[in-house]
Amino acid sequence: MKREFIVLLWLMAVLPCFSVGNMTIRPGQIWKDNRGIHINAHGGGVINHNGTYYWYGEHKADTTSSAMVGVTCYSSKNLVDWVYEGVALPVVDEEGHDIERGCILERPKVIYNKVTGRFVMWFHLELKGRGYAEARYGVAVSDTPVGPFKFLRSGRVNPGLWPSDMSQASRAAADTLDAGNYKEWWTPAWREAIVNGLFLKRDMHAHDGHPAGQMARDMTLYVDSDDCAYHIYSSEDNLTLHVAELTADYTAHTGRYVRVAPGGMNEAPAIFRKDGKYWMITSGCTGWEPNEARMFSADNILGPWTQHPNPCVGPGAGKTFGGQSTYVLPVGDGFVFMADIWRPGHPSDARYVWLPIEFEHGLPVVRWRDEWTPVEYGFK
Repeated sequence: MKREFIVLLWLMAVLPCFSVGNMTIRPGQIWKDNRGIHINAHGGGVINHNGTYYWYGEHKADTTSSAMVGVTCYSSKNLVDWVYEGVALPVVDEEGHDIERGCILERPKVIYNKVTGRFVMWFHLELKGRGYAEARYGVAVSDTPVGPFKFLRSGRVNPGLWPSDMSQASRAAADTLDAGNYKEWWTPAWREAIVNGLFLKRDMHAHDGHPAGQMARDMTLYVDSDDCAYHIYSSEDNLTLHVAELTADYTAHTGRYVRVAPGGMNEAPAIFRKDGKYWMITSGCTGWEPNEARMFSADNILGPWTQHPNPCVGPGAGKTFGGQSTYVLPVGDGFVFMADIWRPGHPSDARYVWLPIEFEHGLPVVRWRDEWTPVEYGFK
């Protein structure tokens, strides 16, 4: 009896990390880190570097969605158990600094540059006290995955440059558009003007106290198989998505970019590639409230992009299970869809919806599951 008790104690000591409960992801539930604290990494993304996953996201306070801490980082070997690695990019107390404490810093994503050996972080930035008027990107770099990241700059995208997918005739037509003729929004004429480049032209140059360049709000990053990287963001007052190529060191734009679904009101882009085809899941623009997910595909990341039906299936699919897309994580030959259930009244209590992506009839499907384990899908 004593021997059996000793064996039982030994099993309890060595096997907890293999328990079914510990290896289960429960979408929408509290997800605790190694300290027993709900993971605070919202609107973020995950990379796999040398066999370790690193999750970066917005640190949310209890009462405000403004950035009071910065971008946090967690690490994991199995996608379930996460270790708090600290603040990868802290906000600063210097008055007037771009990332001053109290700014809006959202949707941080990190990619690794094989040539420079640096980790590059991009995020959506709004200056303190300016609401959502600035619509900037921010970029920072680090020599290690956990940071600290060094802030480089913020700004708007590709000032003075037309999209590469616009013909000369389309550019000439857009150049004739006058915002003064479209003061009333949401009319058929205004919508047509947006599609034709009304806001695109407006933001080509500095105006109304704003710097030149395209607006950049909800965003993600994508590194292609040829190691070229792209910045995908919601622009033109959240009415049109842009896909912009990054320089070889991933810290700036080359000037080459395209528009996706002009006037379609898409945000929260999450992109992945399977069997040579690019897929992008987005959401509509309904503030903090969830809506039906959208999906697009393309044979080239620079388009053209084709829209498909909502990929979500199951209870709550019509509102993306109460969440909003933030990232698609490649894991081996599969993919994990990541979304956030926002709680603006209690931001730090926002929840995560992670679900495996399946393919049916050639189309991605995100099916609701109360719980699932990465192992059952072959994720390692």
